[in-house]
Amino acid sequence: MTPELIAVLAVIAVAMFFDYTNGFHDAANAIATSISTRALTPRVALAMAAVGNFIGAHLGGNVAKTVGDGLVELPAGLASLGVVFAGVLGAICWNLLTWYFGIPSSSSHALFGGLVGATLCAIPFGVGGTVLWDGILLKVVLPMIASPLVGFSLGALMMLAVMWIFRRGNPAKLNRGFRWAQTVSAMAMSIGHGMQDAAKTMGIVVLALFAGGYQDSKTHIPEWVFWTSATVLALGTYAGGWRIIRTLGRKIIDLGPPEGFAAETVASIVLFTTSRLGLPISTTHTITSAIMGVGATKKLSAVRWGVAGNIVTAWILTFPAAAAIAAICYFVVRPLF
Repeated sequence: MTPELIAVLAVIAVAMFFDYTNGFHDAANAIATSISTRALTPRVALAMAAVGNFIGAHLGGNVAKTVGDGLVELPAGLASLGVVFAGVLGAICWNLLTWYFGIPSSSSHALFGGLVGATLCAIPFGVGGTVLWDGILLKVVLPMIASPLVGFSLGALMMLAVMWIFRRGNPAKLNRGFRWAQTVSAMAMSIGHGMQDAAKTMGIVVLALFAGGYQDSKTHIPEWVFWTSATVLALGTYAGGWRIIRTLGRKIIDLGPPEGFAAETVASIVLFTTSRLGLPISTTHTITSAIMGVGATKKLSAVRWGVAGNIVTAWILTFPAAAAIAAICYFVVRPLF
């Protein structure tokens, strides 16, 4: 095998490992609310989320194209593959760190930060990479700010609408009904997660194929890339991320079936819309802010703002922290590429 082929295979392997960590790290995004309200048993919820992620991956081509061609510019060549490898490795390290502490941070922004950090570190070595700052601003930073605000606002509005429409309903009957409804909303949420997060791994694989000289386009996604990324994400999801599931499901607010349905519905709408537009947003930011918005309709003290503050702090740190880790990783792996 040529050095380029070995490097491409190494990048694909580490991208798939990231995909797997993304699955168990972000399993909470799709099913934490359904588990906490007892709408679904944990294993049934995880199996359903895995299937939804697999389906959603085949619908996320627009997001994959943004990741492959809209964030960093790398020339074809062995050195560029080292940059991508280090960037993904930095994202994996941050994923594992935040998973260990049960913090629902964004795997997406860890990946973006890793790519940017590795690219910036490689520039002085003459690799020829460029960070597309306009793309980072328009497709990462602005959606990163907007998606939590939208999720919080729509979550509050959705919950107020549910409370008003069913204000005369029998609480016990309503809870049973909303548990059934959560089966649908959780499935929609898991499909939206697949549309966003599997697509990001696909974008990395396409970038590696281009840098290695195995395809001329940075936007064409081979069919095997869809299937591989979808399968690995689904397997990671089924493995579960119980530390983060507990944080989202119990530690922010005490969720009931109506609140869980409202949060999942809002988050899935946002994910479907942004995926269609090719905007790579964070599923973690979206569902977490929707849960906060839903909880705030009861009373502001219903949201455990200390926990929420820790989560937001992790959101802010994710991009620069992953970038810094990726820069260190680049120094380590550079002699191999």
